[in-house]
Amino acid sequence: MKRTIIGLFCLFFTSQLFAQRSLPEYDFRLGLTAHPTIGWIKPETGKTNSVALGFSYGLLADFNFAENYAFATGLTITTINGKSTEVNVKPYYDGSGSQIAYDLKYKLQYIEIPLTLKLKTDKIGEVKWYGQFGLSNGFNIGAKQNASESGSGSKVIIENKGISKQTNFYRAGLILGVGGEFDVSGNTSITTGLTLNNGFTDIASDSDRKVRNHYIGLNFGVFF
Repeated sequence: MKRTIIGLFCLFFTSQLFAQRSLPEYDFRLGLTAHPTIGWIKPETGKTNSVALGFSYGLLADFNFAENYAFATGLTITTINGKSTEVNVKPYYDGSGSQIAYDLKYKLQYIEIPLTLKLKTDKIGEVKWYGQFGLSNGFNIGAKQNASESGSGSKVIIENKGISKQTNFYRAGLILGVGGEFDVSGNTSITTGLTLNNGFTDIASDSDRKVRNHYIGLNFGVFF
């Protein structure tokens, strides 16, 4: 009986030791990010004028559910700026019947909560490379605009005018990203890369026109 008990104990201890060595540990990681964005506006009727710089900062979170796979999310404050030329834009257009083109600069700020899948490689040298794909969820918390009549003798109409009533609250986008993660010490690592955030919902509440905004993020973050 004594030998049986000792044998069962040894078997249990061996199985626990084997499980600890064999099963990978998956964890939750939290980090901080602060990086510039390069944004542009794409109207359905009109044209994109130029890109404009913005900024994004906040929290990053990776839920590692398998050895090289993670559910990546976060909470960031993101500014998406851009310039466009559009025709008959409310509330500047008076409905006179003639076509009037306006040069617009959008300055929009969102709380963003991405829901993405991150696919990681094994460590190659000192770097773990990754690809990222998923959905961006943005909630507008600030919207301003500069507007002027388009043309050589353009007339300035407004500067830094609040346009929250003319801007849809929710913005969805498709996220495509690539980058690398570098170990620093212990659990601390630095991540850097590029992300394309391709907006696919209309940002203008005016039913007479459709406008979308997009940006590229020059990502930089630190995981702890």
